[in-house]
Amino acid sequence: MSLRDSPDQNKLWHIGPCIITALILIKSTVCTPVSTDWRVETPEAEGFLEKYGYLHQDNHIHNAAEVKTAVREFQWLSHLPVTGQLDGATLKQMGTPRCGVKDEGSHQVWAQRVYAVFTGKMASNGSQTRRKRYAQLGEKWYKRHLTYRIVNWPRHLAPGPVRLAVRAAFQLWSNVSGLAFQEVPEGPSDIRLAFYEGEHNDGASNAFDGPGGALAHAFFPCRGEAHFDMAERWTLYGHKGHNLFMVTAHEIGHTLGLEHSPVRHSLMSPYYRKLGRTLVLSWDDIAAVQQLYDQNHTVLVFRGSVYWMVSAQGNVSAPLPLQQRWRHLPLAIEAAAFSPLDSKWYFFKGKRIWRYSGSALDPGFPKRSSQAGLPCHPDCAFYYAPLGHMVLFKGPRYSVLNLHTLRSEPYYPRRLADWTGVPQGTNGALTRPDGRLYLFREQQYWRFDPVKVRMTREGQWAQDLDWIGCRNRTHQGNDIL
Repeated sequence: MSLRDSPDQNKLWHIGPCIITALILIKSTVCTPVSTDWRVETPEAEGFLEKYGYLHQDNHIHNAAEVKTAVREFQWLSHLPVTGQLDGATLKQMGTPRCGVKDEGSHQVWAQRVYAVFTGKMASNGSQTRRKRYAQLGEKWYKRHLTYRIVNWPRHLAPGPVRLAVRAAFQLWSNVSGLAFQEVPEGPSDIRLAFYEGEHNDGASNAFDGPGGALAHAFFPCRGEAHFDMAERWTLYGHKGHNLFMVTAHEIGHTLGLEHSPVRHSLMSPYYRKLGRTLVLSWDDIAAVQQLYDQNHTVLVFRGSVYWMVSAQGNVSAPLPLQQRWRHLPLAIEAAAFSPLDSKWYFFKGKRIWRYSGSALDPGFPKRSSQAGLPCHPDCAFYYAPLGHMVLFKGPRYSVLNLHTLRSEPYYPRRLADWTGVPQGTNGALTRPDGRLYLFREQQYWRFDPVKVRMTREGQWAQDLDWIGCRNRTHQGNDIL
């Protein structure tokens, strides 16, 4: 997979097709033949498109052009061939269990999010009309500590395990957002979770429809409610029914202000996703909540057996012993990286890899680099959001580590020339909140722009970069940043 631009660029985002593939995860499929009775099913399909925000509900009358545009938008979000036709695959997808929140505006919001990831700026799309369930773009909670209350319980599930599942779902978002959640047993709370059947005073369009169909829905800040269909078969451990932890985690995302995502394996995809071995939060989920809540970013600088912490304001800590925070590490390391995808620290030295959850070494580590198909003695490592994987530089080549499988991606290593302008021998790297990648070697830094897919700036990091906290200080150089 090359990081170079291609003549076949996407006209909307203007980034290379390899990155678009990594972002959208669209799979080519063969179009299902058009159903012979699709005209009979058109009224139901139009009702579905109205319910989920693809068609207006005024008089329930739509012309052919409006329906075709709505179907195309639905097909795009659903990873179907975008034909505008109500074919069999499209009608089948409309019957798939999903979230009851409208998809209205998800395409535009996601395009803005991708734009912001690569440029550090929010795209302007003019005024935008949103329905009541949807918060205005950027609406969020303006406090870091939120309370939640479980109003009632699903049938056939004991309160204890349900409470643990809900707590784990909130913790999932807390790990990547900087938000803290606390359950309150009664009284007022910021977020309320409740189970209902059929009509429950949310309006006729939000009435639950029994098993299948809409499983749950939620409201944006600051109403903070998530409603679940009591008629569903909820489960915590089994394969039959719908996993309450997964659905709750999705609806919590809405209560925090997140829209639906078109990324296939995103938790915020509108369609029900089973609990599997893959990570629950995708890069897109993490980017969405971190953009909305704008975490304070701390830079860690490693040198020898110590490290420094640099706050977002440029304040630098005293040198801290490396092994005091991460026990079992060697005295010195060669590369280090933090992955927001799984909230893990990765360290590399010689022929081995260490992985930590916080300060605890994960079971089975350290591992040999050769087990993952990676080179020994890497120059530097960093998580690269456009690919959704860890990247390691070594001399004139680079490798890509899949964090799901802990194996090198196929067709790697590749030549470093894919990263236009990046020199060999960089010994530190990090990605800033604006999406730009900074690479370091001795006193020099290079800034790589994922949009332009090339280096756009270089200079002396101690003099030019305020956020490293090194102005007016004397430095011999950095080992790892």
